[in-house]
Amino acid sequence: MLITPLVWAAPPSNEPIQPIAPVTAINPAMVELGKKLFFDPRLSKSGFISCNSCHNLSLGGTDNIKTSIGHKWNQGPINAPTVLNASLILAQFWDGRAKDLKEQAGGPITNPGEMASSHELAVEVLQSIPGYVIEYQQVFGNDNIDIDGVTTAIAEFEKTLVTPNSRFDKWLMGEKDAISKTELAGYKLFKESGCVGCHNGPAVGGTSYQKMGLVAPYKTTNKAQGRFGVTGEESDRMVFKVPTLRNIELTYPYFHDGGAATLKEAVETMGRIQLGKQFTDEEKTRIVAFLKTLTGDQPSFRLPLLPPSSDKTPRPTPFQ
Repeated sequence: MLITPLVWAAPPSNEPIQPIAPVTAINPAMVELGKKLFFDPRLSKSGFISCNSCHNLSLGGTDNIKTSIGHKWNQGPINAPTVLNASLILAQFWDGRAKDLKEQAGGPITNPGEMASSHELAVEVLQSIPGYVIEYQQVFGNDNIDIDGVTTAIAEFEKTLVTPNSRFDKWLMGEKDAISKTELAGYKLFKESGCVGCHNGPAVGGTSYQKMGLVAPYKTTNKAQGRFGVTGEESDRMVFKVPTLRNIELTYPYFHDGGAATLKEAVETMGRIQLGKQFTDEEKTRIVAFLKTLTGDQPSFRLPLLPPSSDKTPRPTPFQ
C-alpha cells in the first residue's frame, strides 16, 4: 500500500534554490524492511559493517572522517558522500557510476575494501534468518530473498531520508525573519559570485558534473580521478558529481578527498580553484553563515530491532 501525504505546493520563486518537498509516495512495509537492512551489519562479510557505518544518520548521513574505514580496517580511497537527500541527485557515488539508489545499494556489499561480501553470501545470510523471510514475503509476495529485493528495499528507505524545513527553506517560503542579515548577505554573495551555477535546485547541487580545479589545479594526493574512471575519456579526468550542500555543516570534512576540514576552508578553496576569486575573511564568514541555514530536519525514527540469527545463519570469523 502506498501512502501519499497532502499535496505540497512549491512557492512561487525566482530563486535558483528551491525548498525540499516532503516525500510524496512510499511503501511503508518496504521502508521498514529497508531500514532494517540499512542498519544490519550481517550484510558484510565480517558481520561488523552496515550501510550506517559510513552513512551514519546521526552524523548527517556520513562518517566525518576523510575516507571511510572498511573491511579489515581498510582505509577507503574516497570521502563518503551523505546519504541524506541522495534521492534528489542525478546519480550516486562521486563519479556517478551508479544511476540510482537501488544500484548504489548493491555496490558496497561486494566491494573488497568496504563490506567485502558477495551478493550470494549476503542473500544466503538473510535467507537463513526467519524474521527476514517472513518480512520479505509480506513485502514482495514470495519468500525467496534475492539481491534485487534487498537493494530495492534499501533504496525505498533511503528515499525517506530527506531533510526539509531548514531555516533557508522557511525564508524561501516567505518567513523573512527565518535568516539573519548576515546569512542573507552570504546568500547574495553566494549568488553574485557564481556558486549557484553548480549549487542550485532543491538539493543545492547534485545535478551536474564539474571539473575539480576549473580555474586553478586542485592539489591532492588522492588517486581518485572522477568520471575518468567510469568513461575513460580524458576530458572526464578530475570531473566529479557536484555535491549537495544540504546539511553541509554536519558533513565535514569536505570534497572527494576530505581535503577541507572546515567550511571556511572549503569556501576559500572553491572560490580560488573554481571561480578564480579570493574571498576575504568577512566574505567567507558570510557565505559560511548562509550555508549553515541549509541544515534541515534530520531523519527521526527508532532504531530497528533486527531479526535474530538462526542456528543455520552463516557465521564468518570476524574480519576473515
